[in-house]
Amino acid sequence: VQLQASGGGLVQAGGSLRLSCAVSGGTFRTYSVGWFRQTPSKEREFVASFKWSDSSTYYTDSVKGRFTISRDKSKNMVYLQMNSLKPEDTAVYYCAADRNIITSTRTLAIAYDYWGQGTQVTVSS
Repeated sequence: VQLQASGGGLVQAGGSLRLSCAVSGGTFRTYSVGWFRQTPSKEREFVASFKWSDSSTYYTDSVKGRFTISRDKSKNMVYLQMNSLKPEDTAVYYCAADRNIITSTRTLAIAYDYWGQGTQVTVSS
C-alpha cells in the first residue's frame, strides 16, 4: 500500500487548505485512513480518520467543526478540508492507512502500518 500526501502550504489565520492523500496498491474496503500531524516539539498527533467500509469519521476535539475528512472512492483519494485555520494548526501533516483499525486504536499512530510522506502546513497569525 502506498500513500501520497499533498496540498500543504502557507496560509493566513482564518484561511483554508485542502490536503489530499492518494491511496494505491491494495483493496481498501476494509481499511481506515487517518490524518496525523507533527511539530518538532510534539509527538505525532491524531487529527481525523475515515473508515472505508462505512464512511464513518472521527476527529480530535481541537479540529471538530473546522476540519472535514472525506473520500473520493472512484479516485482512491482521501481529503482533509481544513477551514478556519489557526497558527496552532501549523505542522507537518501525514496520512496513514491500515486494515486493522478499530474504534479503540483509530487515534494511535502506532496502529497504522502504512504512511505517506508529510506535507507542511504553516498558518501565519
